[in-house]
Amino acid sequence: MKRMTLYLLVAICCFTGAGAQNQIMNSEARKLSIALYAIANMYVDSTNVSRLTEDAITGMLEKLDPHSNYMDQEETREMTEPLQGNFDGIGIQFNMLTDTLYVIQVIAGGPSEKVGLLAGDRIIMVNDTLIAGVKMKNSDIQKRLRGPKGTEVQVKVLRRNEPHLVDFRITRGNIPVYSLDAAYMADKQTGYIKLNRFAASSKEEFQTALAKLKKEGMKHLILDLQGNGGGYLNIAIDLADEFLGKGKLIVYTEGYTQPREDANATDKGDFEEGRLVIMVDEYSASASEILAGAVQDWDRGIIIGRRTFGKGLVQKPIPLPDGSMIRLTVSRYYTPTGRGIQKPYENGNSESYNRELNIRYRNGEFMNADSIHFPDSLKFNTLVSKRIVYGGGGVMPDIFIPIDTTVYTDYHRQLVASGLVNRIAMNYLDQNRVRLAARYPEIARYKQSFDVPETLMQELTDMATKENITFDEEGYNQSKELIKLQIKALIARDLHDISDYYQIMNDENQSFKAALRLINDDTAYYKELGS
Repeated sequence: MKRMTLYLLVAICCFTGAGAQNQIMNSEARKLSIALYAIANMYVDSTNVSRLTEDAITGMLEKLDPHSNYMDQEETREMTEPLQGNFDGIGIQFNMLTDTLYVIQVIAGGPSEKVGLLAGDRIIMVNDTLIAGVKMKNSDIQKRLRGPKGTEVQVKVLRRNEPHLVDFRITRGNIPVYSLDAAYMADKQTGYIKLNRFAASSKEEFQTALAKLKKEGMKHLILDLQGNGGGYLNIAIDLADEFLGKGKLIVYTEGYTQPREDANATDKGDFEEGRLVIMVDEYSASASEILAGAVQDWDRGIIIGRRTFGKGLVQKPIPLPDGSMIRLTVSRYYTPTGRGIQKPYENGNSESYNRELNIRYRNGEFMNADSIHFPDSLKFNTLVSKRIVYGGGGVMPDIFIPIDTTVYTDYHRQLVASGLVNRIAMNYLDQNRVRLAARYPEIARYKQSFDVPETLMQELTDMATKENITFDEEGYNQSKELIKLQIKALIARDLHDISDYYQIMNDENQSFKAALRLINDDTAYYKELGS
C-alpha cells in the first residue's frame, strides 16, 4: 500500500515543472494519496485498492481526450504484442470450426512445422485439457498454446484419414507477427503492397517486399492502407522516408509541454521515383494519415479512397510497476503544410467521438464526395503544385471512391457475421485440400480457373437456415457474386497464403481498380498531381 502511494506521488511529480506549478501538483498529489489511504483504511467494507487505483486513473484520463487511456497487464500485452512484431508460441494460424481448433497454416520454420503439424489438423487437447467442443474462447486457447520460449506444450491432433489422435510435443519458440499482408505484381509494371499496421518490423518487411517486386519488374506502386489503424510514429516516418527526397519535412509534433519536433526525410529512400498511389478509407488512422498526408503535401503521389479517420494525437506510453500502462496524449502531429488531422472532440467524450463515423455514413459522405464540407479556414496548398487540400479531420483523398452498396445486403451481413462464409470455405478446403493443391499449385491458375461450385452455395444457404438465418432470395441473388468471391478468396488464403486472398478480392475492390487504371495512365496521373 505504501509503495503504491509513494509511486503515485513520484509519478505525478515527474511530469510537473518547477515553482508554482510544482507546488500545485504536489498539493493535488497529496489529495489523491489521502483519499486512497482513507478509503483503504477507514471504509466500512473491504475494498480492492488495486481496482480503486485503476478506476481513479481511468476516470482522470477519460476527462482528457478519446485516446488517452489506461490498460491493465493483459490489455497492455495484447496491444504491444502485434506492434513488437513477435511473440512466443507454437507457430500456427488457426480458426474455430464448429468449436474445434482448425489449423489454417503452419508458420514456416516455426516450432509446429518442425514436429510435423500440418494445415488441416484439428487440435483436440492441449496439455490434457480438452479444447474441442467446449465453446472455449480464442483468447483462452491462445493462453494455453502460448508461453515462454523453450517451454513445452503437448497437443493431441485429429488428422484426416488417421484412426487415432496423434500426439505432438512442441517446444515453444519466437514467432514473427507480420504487418505486411500482401505483396504481388498487379500487372507487368505495377506492384501492390498491403500493410495492416505500423509495427516495429514494418520497415524491414516493406523494404524486403519492395526489393522483391523490383526484381519482378516493378516501376510503379500501389500502397494499400485501407483499414490500417496506425501504430508506431517512428515507423510511419521511416516509411514516408522511402518515398520522399532528402530534407523534406515528413511530420512535426507539438504540445503544450512538448516543443515542436520535426521529422525530415533522409537520403535513404528506396522508392523516390516512380508513380505512387495510396489507398485509404475511413478506418485508415494515425500513422496511416501521417504517411498519406506527407505524400499528398509534397505531391509525391495520389491518395485514393475515402476520408481517413482523423487521429492526429500522439500518445506516450507510461509503463507502471505492475505491467499495466498509461497511454497519455502529449502532442498533436501536423503534416508538412501545417494541417492538423485530428477531428474535433469534446474533452474525453469517447462515445460521441466513436459515433462520428456513423454520422458520416448517415450524412452520405461514404457515397458522395459532395456530402463533405470543409470551411475555407481548413484549406491548405500542397508544397509543389499548390493543389488545395484540407485539414481538420482526416486526410481527404485526391480521388474519392464511394462504398459500393449495390452488392451488400442484410442477408450477406448475417452470413458473414455468423462465421458461415468462413466455415463453408474451411469445410470445402478440408475435404479437397490434396486435390486443390495438386491442381492449383500457383495462384494464377487458381484465380483463372477455379469457380465456387453451386453445390457449395446450396450447402451454405442450407447451413444458414439451420442456424436460424431466414433465407432471403432477393438478398442472396444481389450478394451472390460477392459471397462466391469471398469464399474463393478464403480458400486461396488457406490453401496458400493471405497474399492470395487479396489478389482475388482486389478484382472487385473499387479503390484498387481505380488506382490501377490511374497509375497506368500517364496523362491522368500527372494531371491529378497538377504537373
